[in-house]
Amino acid sequence: MPPAVSEWSNLILRWTHVLAGIFWIGQTYFFTKLDARMALDEKAARAAERNPQVWMVHSGSFSLVEKHASPKSVPAKFYWFRWEALITWISGFLLLGLLYYSGGLLLDDSVSKIGMGTGVAIGLGTLLVGFTVYEGIWSSPLGRSPVLAGTICFLLVVALAYGLTHVISGRAAYIHIGALFGTIMAANVWMRILPATSKMLNAVREGRPVDLELSERAKARTIHNTYMVVPLIFLMLSNHFPTATYGADYNWLILSALVLAGAIAAKFIYRA
Repeated sequence: MPPAVSEWSNLILRWTHVLAGIFWIGQTYFFTKLDARMALDEKAARAAERNPQVWMVHSGSFSLVEKHASPKSVPAKFYWFRWEALITWISGFLLLGLLYYSGGLLLDDSVSKIGMGTGVAIGLGTLLVGFTVYEGIWSSPLGRSPVLAGTICFLLVVALAYGLTHVISGRAAYIHIGALFGTIMAANVWMRILPATSKMLNAVREGRPVDLELSERAKARTIHNTYMVVPLIFLMLSNHFPTATYGADYNWLILSALVLAGAIAAKFIYRA
């Protein structure tokens, strides 16, 4: 690929990735924090026989948001927040291919002597197998214990970080674990959150009782996304700090610490 074409492709994809990511992450945190504020109003709402409410102020106006877990009817027009996740993932995957699978950043001869085909297979396998394992854990009885399932997932990330940093370049290892988090997040939106919401919406339209368990499952995956996004951003920014992160002797341990620190930070942000 000519250098000018490569650079323009890089620029356009990065711009798209960052812009779509801002919309996606912002909306995720907005609705997660809004839901947490609604929970604080639950007791007062029951006493007043109304739905939980949150007053907000922005841009010189006041807004009242009311929660309907099982609405009596639905409007003809709904605002869905889904394309931001898909565009973020697609642009990120294309960037991965441009910079790592065809741009020479995937392998490091000082780490291992594997070929490009093997390296690409490892990279793609990380995304596919990683999501499959995540889904298996949280869909199994282990998922009923968030602390246990979360601990297992973190230990698996540590093991993955150790393995990847010993077969592909440190920079590629960091980016691929970040890409794995992004893949899980996008899959949560399209495979778990949106289908559950659609089933609830169809139940209301057909006059059937809404299965509130669907709501809880969707909410759980949204919370997962809020916890993964801060470590993901840490990892995506790591390529600007090679000495402190992927270029260090114990880069896998630093990666693990960044993931843990990001998850802890996300917990405080979520509760703020």
